[in-house]
Amino acid sequence: MNTQTPRQVVADLRTHPQLADGNDERFAGCGVMGLPFASGHYLALRDMIASSIGPAYRSIWHRDPNGHWTIYTTTEPEQSCPRYFGKGAATRHVPSIDVRWTDDRTIEVTMGQTFRWQIELTSSPATRLMTTESSATPAAAWRSRALLHAVGPMATVMLRAGRVRMCARTPNGPEFRGTPLHVWRVADSRASLDGETFGAPAPLDEQISIGDIPLPQRGLFFVGRSAFDAPEPTDDTQHHLTDTGVQT
Repeated sequence: MNTQTPRQVVADLRTHPQLADGNDERFAGCGVMGLPFASGHYLALRDMIASSIGPAYRSIWHRDPNGHWTIYTTTEPEQSCPRYFGKGAATRHVPSIDVRWTDDRTIEVTMGQTFRWQIELTSSPATRLMTTESSATPAAAWRSRALLHAVGPMATVMLRAGRVRMCARTPNGPEFRGTPLHVWRVADSRASLDGETFGAPAPLDEQISIGDIPLPQRGLFFVGRSAFDAPEPTDDTQHHLTDTGVQT
């Protein structure tokens, strides 16, 4: 059983960043898969430490109570999350997103003076079991779509965070394939944007999705890898990927 704290696992990844083998578009990093709040706000964090298509980057995903998504990213959209998810969200290219560990299980995320997010992590029997099973699975096996499709229903039952899919279509079209190697639960969180506080974490009335990917109904933190098919080089896609303003 892995006894490392979340901060230790992330520190190891930063020291030895490693992408999975393959010819698709690959990333390695950590973040919050998703976290709903009682107010109707929803947040996700991506801290990508290694990328096969560009520099390391960070992004914050925010969905307001009216269902409008915004992705804030520290690198060009065509090299980060909007490359795959931008058709379902507005995009903002920001100078920096700071991710700071205040202790072994607490993260503080800030974006300028307008956004602050504190995340407290814990483990559970389910997250420990999933981490153990993930670590015992050979890296090559995670490239199997059959395995990923099988793991999704298992994670749905184990994590009790709503439906989970490890292999699904993104809003821009490419297929997403996720490999969470370490998982923790968000025990508590507080967030605010432009002076508005989001309240306590709580499941939404209905589970939401972005593209064909359902987002967790309770907060989950991951360290792992992901892979995507390359977007189709259509004129519409290229226009969207180079536009860092509001998308409609």
